[in-house]
Amino acid sequence: MDRTPQRREKLARTFKADRIEAFLVSSAANVSYLSGFSGDDSTLLLTRNRAIVLSDGRYTTQLQQECPGLEHHIRQVGQLMVDAIAEVVDKIGVRRLGFEASAMSVADFEALKEKLPGVEWVGLKDRVEVLRAIKDKDEVAAIREAIGFAERAFAMLRAGLRGTESEKDVADALEGYLRRCGASAASFPPIVAVGRRSALPHARPSPDVRIGEADFVLVDWGASGRPYKSDLTRVLVTGKVTPKFEKVYRTVLAAQERGIAAIRPGVIARDVDAEARSVIEEAGFGRFFDHGLGHGLGMDIHEAPRLRRNSDVRLQPGMVVTVEPGIYLPDWGGIRIEDDVLVTPDGTEVLTHVPKSLDSVRVA
Repeated sequence: MDRTPQRREKLARTFKADRIEAFLVSSAANVSYLSGFSGDDSTLLLTRNRAIVLSDGRYTTQLQQECPGLEHHIRQVGQLMVDAIAEVVDKIGVRRLGFEASAMSVADFEALKEKLPGVEWVGLKDRVEVLRAIKDKDEVAAIREAIGFAERAFAMLRAGLRGTESEKDVADALEGYLRRCGASAASFPPIVAVGRRSALPHARPSPDVRIGEADFVLVDWGASGRPYKSDLTRVLVTGKVTPKFEKVYRTVLAAQERGIAAIRPGVIARDVDAEARSVIEEAGFGRFFDHGLGHGLGMDIHEAPRLRRNSDVRLQPGMVVTVEPGIYLPDWGGIRIEDDVLVTPDGTEVLTHVPKSLDSVRVA
């Protein structure tokens, strides 16, 4: 079912409050969300009763196939997008035009102002992102599919994990497994970090560090589907479980479980973060958890809502968030456990199913 007309209608209802006649969408993800177009280098102009996709000749047939109910403006060979936008805006007579302040470049904005001196420009933020935060059943199904790709790929990785492989070897293999399992690509370059390098939350896999050089390895990965994404993190024990490792691991797992238990409709995002953070602080590791508890997940790997200390967003059914507390100890290593969670009408559903008990993560 094509839900893009309802999405455009919801966005158009905000025009009155923003005192605009039309809205210019330049974020590729937002254009896709509102139109169904899966290509790039395109812009969407939305008025109260019209939706016009501006693109180029490479996508003529694709637009006809993916957006049959929309108007298409194909710019001429050599014509810049700003010139095409100016042409269409001038033709339909828009005088007060909203635009995505976080997506449009300063250069394009200045060029458009010069080309359309009679237009009043209104920079707006998060108008489409607020809509995207609440997923419909088709979007949730697409996220479930992306999770399935990621989970099957991780099972393949774990079954063949060898101590002689480098972090980069493992990361490269994981990307290949993701594609073999059905994903179009990884959601992001996988993070594979051994031992003390796992204290770097976004460590870049090294070709010189071997899996067998320490007792544990952190893997953060996800799959891109159609085009929704998944995002998971697990720590695998490849050597012995030391008392310190056990304490840190159990603390992070308890924090994650507390955070997930706090998620339900109506709860404020910062309160979910506080629930998980309190477990880590009570264990004496508070200063070693220095990022938010999680983030929204969908067409982008990071989107609304954010689970962090200063977020006053109220959770609603249909939101999908990651819950990923971590403890990062310099010169020792880091533990992070991450799952994808759906806010349901009466609570939560954990969408990811990779085992995470201490016994289940031992591979040695």
